[in-house]
Amino acid sequence: MIEAEILLPTADGTMSAFTTQPDEGGPFPAVFFYMDAPGKREELHDMARRIATTGYHVVLPNLYYRTTPDFVLDFEGDSNRDEMYELMYGLSNRMVIDDTAALFAHIDAHPDVVSDGPVGCLGYCMSGPFALSVAAAFPDRIRAAASLYGVRLAVDADDSPHRAFGAVTGEIYIACAETDSYAPPEMVAEVEAAIVSSGVNGRVEWYPGTHHGFAFPTRGSVFDKAAAETHWSRLHALFDRNLRNR
Repeated sequence: MIEAEILLPTADGTMSAFTTQPDEGGPFPAVFFYMDAPGKREELHDMARRIATTGYHVVLPNLYYRTTPDFVLDFEGDSNRDEMYELMYGLSNRMVIDDTAALFAHIDAHPDVVSDGPVGCLGYCMSGPFALSVAAAFPDRIRAAASLYGVRLAVDADDSPHRAFGAVTGEIYIACAETDSYAPPEMVAEVEAAIVSSGVNGRVEWYPGTHHGFAFPTRGSVFDKAAAETHWSRLHALFDRNLRNR
C-alpha cells in the first residue's frame, strides 16, 4: 500500500488529508472519506485502508482545518468533548461541498487515479449529510454515496440533504442503527419518503439491534461486529458496481 499525508489549498486555508491506495494495479477510482465528529485519526485511517485495499484511491480530509490542524477526541478522559461539539457545529454542508472541490483537484492531477472518472464518497455520523450533499452538488462525478448512521439528513433547512435527492444521479445508500437518538425513526421516515418522491436510486437499511456508532471497533459495547461486517459488504458492493468499468 502507498500512503501519504498531504496538504490541499482551499478557499479558506490549507486542508490536510490522508491518502491511501494499492501499490500496484492502478489507475484507481477515487473515494472521498469524510470523517466523523471525533476527528481525523488512526481508526479512520484503518477504515480508509480497508476500502483502498480493494482497488481505490481513498482521500480522508481533516474537515476541521479552518480551526485546528489536528483535533482528535479524548475518548479515554473525555476532556475535549465540548471542543468537538463546537467544531462540529461550526461546519455546514456548504463548507464541505466547497472543500470537496479541493479533493477533486487532487485526484484529477494524480497519475494513479482514473482520469475524470466516477467517484464515491461516504460519511459517518456528522458526515452522513455531507456525503449526500456532495452527491447532489457534483452529480456528474459522484456515482456512489453512503451515509452511515448519519445525523441531520432531514431537517427544516433549505440545504437539508433530503431536499436535494432529485439532483443526485448516482446511487445512495443510507445505513441506520435501530436505536439512535441522533437519527430518530421519524427523521428516517422522512428520508425514505424523499427517496421515493425524488426517484433517486437509493435505499435505507436498518441494522437490527444496533446503536449509533456500531461500525467503529473502538466503541466498546456499541461496536457490533456482525453489523459492522454487513456494512462493509454493502460499501464494497456499492462502490464496485458504480465506480468500476464505467
